[in-house]
Amino acid sequence: MMKKRPKSLILFGNGINCENETAHANSLAGFEPELVHIDELTDRPALIHRFSFINFPGGFLDGDDLGSARAQAVKWKYQKIGGTGGRFLDELVKFVQEGKIIIGICNGFQLLIKTGLLPALGGSCGRQSATLTSNDSGRFEDRWVYLRVNRFSHCIFTKDMDNIYLPVRHGEGKCVVDTPEGISAMKEKGHIVLQYADESGKVTMEYPDNPNGSTEAIAALCDDTGRVFGLMPHPEAFVHRTQHPRWTRGGICSEGDGLKIFMNACKYITES
Repeated sequence: MMKKRPKSLILFGNGINCENETAHANSLAGFEPELVHIDELTDRPALIHRFSFINFPGGFLDGDDLGSARAQAVKWKYQKIGGTGGRFLDELVKFVQEGKIIIGICNGFQLLIKTGLLPALGGSCGRQSATLTSNDSGRFEDRWVYLRVNRFSHCIFTKDMDNIYLPVRHGEGKCVVDTPEGISAMKEKGHIVLQYADESGKVTMEYPDNPNGSTEAIAALCDDTGRVFGLMPHPEAFVHRTQHPRWTRGGICSEGDGLKIFMNACKYITES
């Protein structure tokens, strides 16, 4: 008998525009993906508990009014839902407490940061302690970047991974942390998962290898559990060798670096 695939939720609507690529990556990795409109999700918040994995894809949620993902983050943090008097953020926290996993990509990463689900230092979900703001270049950056994987991080999505190569496309990707103590805590506790690097794998603040001037060259963060993961690069945009900008020149593995992130997610769920 064929083993049943774990179910994953991919959010779409209201400006999100990478849902189909994200669903495809989920399917390749072993999930049974389902696209759910963001309005349905907030109307029926308990719906998320049917799934093991939530994906917040990239795009321009709510047209980036008030700043990238801020409008939706405010709704999820403060707007009461249904007749329960609770918030949608509370449902997401419960989802994680049940041992399930979340990924936020680009705009989805901005959403996780601004709801306070990342980095959630000391488990303080809901308190924003970092932000993603305008790139130092003052322009939208659309390029491929080298990324150093922090092997001391407890992130389940990057387990056993080496340095990787992924595309970025964002105007507000510079990660800024509210205090020096916050940065120290993130480094000490393994919250920093990916950092922008040069071709040799050395972490860098130099443009364009670091496309946005992010503090500590941060490209991705996880929470205390390692099960909530946000990144500015797009793993769903490199799941096959033909998506690599130099794929015709040989030496490119058949599986893209981004697919490994989703495969790790599926492995974690199926083995938990």
